[in-house]
Amino acid sequence: MSKPQLPLIGVNSPPCEVTPLVRQPLSTDAATELASIFKALSDPVRLRLLSVVASHAGQQACVCDLSEGFDVSQPTISHHLKVLREAGLLSSERRGSWVYYRIEPAALRQLSHLLDITAPAAVAR
Repeated sequence: MSKPQLPLIGVNSPPCEVTPLVRQPLSTDAATELASIFKALSDPVRLRLLSVVASHAGQQACVCDLSEGFDVSQPTISHHLKVLREAGLLSSERRGSWVYYRIEPAALRQLSHLLDITAPAAVAR
């Protein structure tokens, strides 16, 4: 019996157009999409996992290298990686018996662009 495919938020669909917060308010769709990304990042374990993957060579790491330094079980690490993947921050690829996770640069660029305070501010109305 095969496992059902989980929908990947932000991976299969193009990201919402996001302009820096200092230019204009977020649309409802953009706020909803970004809230799921920020929710995924709001857990300290997930934020550290994202950092560990990003700091590896090529911004990818084997799942076997990710549990060191965490005081949680391997199933918990797998759950957190799944949340990051579903938020579109990581992607994964199975190589033999191991799964490799890599950073999704588009998602990080989207967050960076949103939080860019150097963008020209909106003109006062």
